[in-house]
This record gives sequence, structure tokens and C-alpha cells, in this order.
Amino acid sequence: MEELSAKELRDRIAAGEITSVEATKAVFERIDKFEPVIGAYISTYRDRALETAADVDRRIAAGEPVGELAGVPVAVKDNMCTTFGATTCASKILENFHAPYNATVIEKLLAADAVIVGKANMDEFAMGSSTENSGLKQTVNPWDTSRVPGGSSGGSAAAVVGRLCFAALGSDTGGSIRQPASFCGVVGLKPTYGRVSRFGLVAYGSSLDQIGPITRTVADSALMMKTIAGHDPADSTSVDEAVAPVCDYLEKLDEPLKKLKIAIVPEFAAGADEQVQKALNEAIDVYKKFGAEIIEINMPHLDYAIAAYYIVATAEASSNLARYDGVHYGHRSEKAENYIEVYSKSRAEAFGQEVKRRIMLGTYALSSGYYDAYYLKALKVRNLIRADFTGAFEKCDCIMIPVSPTTAFKIGEKVDDPLTMYLSDIYTIAVNLAGIPGISVPCGFDENNLPIGLQILAPAFAEDRLLRIARMFEKETDWHKKKSPIV
Repeated sequence: MEELSAKELRDRIAAGEITSVEATKAVFERIDKFEPVIGAYISTYRDRALETAADVDRRIAAGEPVGELAGVPVAVKDNMCTTFGATTCASKILENFHAPYNATVIEKLLAADAVIVGKANMDEFAMGSSTENSGLKQTVNPWDTSRVPGGSSGGSAAAVVGRLCFAALGSDTGGSIRQPASFCGVVGLKPTYGRVSRFGLVAYGSSLDQIGPITRTVADSALMMKTIAGHDPADSTSVDEAVAPVCDYLEKLDEPLKKLKIAIVPEFAAGADEQVQKALNEAIDVYKKFGAEIIEINMPHLDYAIAAYYIVATAEASSNLARYDGVHYGHRSEKAENYIEVYSKSRAEAFGQEVKRRIMLGTYALSSGYYDAYYLKALKVRNLIRADFTGAFEKCDCIMIPVSPTTAFKIGEKVDDPLTMYLSDIYTIAVNLAGIPGISVPCGFDENNLPIGLQILAPAFAEDRLLRIARMFEKETDWHKKKSPIV
């Protein structure tokens, strides 16, 4: 059963060949066995999940209608609000926070009859590229437990490749779905900004954050997107479907695009490791067999993406995290003697080092005398980067670049060198600045048997095209079928 994709499991449950209870019990058996090693989950909900699964089985047996994900065990990143269990963001400041409402994506999963088995570990408040910044536990890469799973959605990716769920949701502010998907050898889709509701997602960078699926196959990502995409009146940044309609992403998934024109950015990919570049070139050769035309494009402002991102993102983080004051909810210091100390000591005690670093960077960038020099200038650069992508997509159907300059690195290797760690996101952050969709699909392995991801980018709201292009590659290769040693 563990070899099935989410879509295959969904179909077999619907056909009565497997029960959801059987599938859910199998997942928890694996969690019992492998979670102590992988550390993918912050919390799990065995009793609740089995109750949901039993209800799905009962309705299927009675011939009653069920949802798109009926009976499929899934995980969600622990920065999405749920009325069941805590919503911690992997931070000590929210360790005991219980949300009074569900995020919109959680409501959509429940409406689709998915079985939510647990909430996955992450970098604290989604700030990191390795899940080493979690304030609660360490997650490892199932391909090599001495290495990181990527971040910040490392728990979600590790749970999927470790067969501790059949699909998961992550969030992507600067590559936090695509990079861990690449490091763990699974599929990770960052949708267009505004395509999936952010209501109930605990904010890091509000103009950058986007929720998306991490799955074993492209079809599973299409199925998850079919479930979670769409306009939400509760999210003011959610795009009206009259402007950008949501389609059935599964309907034409296996129809290859004809006369596909692919753009590459030679000077951009040149910074990647030799084995990453080799895997990228071999992936592009697969598309050449389909008759795809390969063109080279210049995107002159991508060099400034990291600088612009770490001003915009930290400025928004500084504003968003100001609400954690030790008064309204969350951790409150017992050492405080007045209200000023309640605020300062509660934050000092409960925020991790990376979160503190980004708050200070953002506060500095927004401070009097520096706003124009840093934040305003970064917004102007952001517009130039967006214009680069707009111009590029006038010449091509998609852009292909690496996901990360390296494969998964050793735990502890970069954690004390923030600048080197930030460079792990060099190929992903521009996509968030531009608000366009991107996907990582497995495209090879390095000499250490560590996965490599191919990143495919498409114009805004072209997820249908993006998924079909990714599926073309997946059908011709078997990288997504490889199993980690721990499985």
C-alpha cells in the first residue's frame, strides 16, 4: 500500500479495494517505526484521523458522495491554523497556542474528506532553508540522516518521502516548498501568489507567502491543487476566479504541450555544482526528444534578487511578528517585572536566533532614515525582477533552472554562516518576488545518492501548463520512483 501515490490510493479507496482505515493504520505504523529517526512531525492525531477514516469508509459503503481526497492520509505544515491540536510554527513562543479557527486550506482538505494525520516540523516561523531552525525538534533527510531535509517545509517533504503520509501541504516564502522537495526527491509546487488562500497561514512575509503541495508525483500535486486552489473572500490577496479561473488540473495533465519553447538562463545556472548542472542539462535533453525548442535568455536583475528578498521579507517579518508580545497569547516571561520587560523578555526567551536576526534586519530596514535607502529601493528592484519574468515569458512557455546550487548539505554545515545559508535560496527567491508559479520535480542524483530537483517556472496563473510540462518529464523518467534507504 505504501507504494501507491495519493491519487492511486484515492481511486482504490473509492473502488472499495482498500479502506481508509487500513491506509491510515498503515501510515501510523510507519510513523511509529520511522518518526523517531526522521522527526518529521511536531504533532500527530491518531484517534481523530482514524475516526475520519472510518466515517469516509462508512459513507463510501453506503453509496454517499465523498470528496476529492476521500480517505487519503495527508500532513500539513505547522504554520496553518487548526482547531484541533496546537499551531506552533515550530516556535517556543507558540508552543501551546491553539487556534480558534481553521485555515481555509484546512477547511478545504476537510471538505475533500482528507485524513489529516499530523502537523509537520519546519524552520521557526518558516525562516530557514534546512529545518535546523525549528525551536522544537530536528528533522533529518530520509536519504541520508546526517543531512538536512531542506526548509522551511522540511518536515512536510521528509514525511512524504518517508511514507509517513501520502501527500502534504507546505508554504513557500522564498523556496520553502521547492527546495526541500528537491533535497528529498519529491514534487513541490509553489502556486501563483493569490491562487491559494493564505487565510489562517501564520504570516512570515505577507506579500511572498504561498501555500502549496508536496507530493510523490505530479498527478498528486494536480489533485491537491484541485482541492486547495480558488478565491477566498477571507483573503484580500486571493484572486477572483473571474480574473483567473481555476481549472481541473488533472483533466489534461497527460496531454503534452506541442511546440514547447523552453528558456534557460546560462549565467544564472553557472553557479550550481557540476552535478546539479549535469542533471539540469540531461533533463533538458529529455524535452528535446519531444521536439522542444531551447532558447537562452538574459534576466539582468536576478543578481539582485537575494539582496531585495532579504530586505522585503525581513521587513514584513518585523511587522508580522510584532504581535507576539507576551500579552495577548503565546509565551509570557515569568521573569518580567513590568510591561516593557514582559515584551522584551518574552520575545528574547522564546524566539530563536534566526527569527531574532530577521526581525532586527527588518526593523533596521524600516527605520527612520533607512526606509528609502533599503525597503523602498528593494521594492523597485522587485518590480524590475517581475518585469524580467514578464519579458521572458513573451518569448517562451517556461523557464528551467536548478532548484538549489547543491544537494542536501550536512546538518550543522551552514547553520553558523547565515550568508552561506541564504545563498541556498539563490534560484528560488526571485519566483516569490515575482509572484509566479514554480515546481520542483526529481531529475537525478549526485555521487552521494542525494536527489536533485529540476525547477520549472511558468507565467502567473499558468499552473495547468506548469503541471503538464512537469508531467511530460515525469512520464519519460523514473527518478520519482526511487526509494530512500530508510523506506
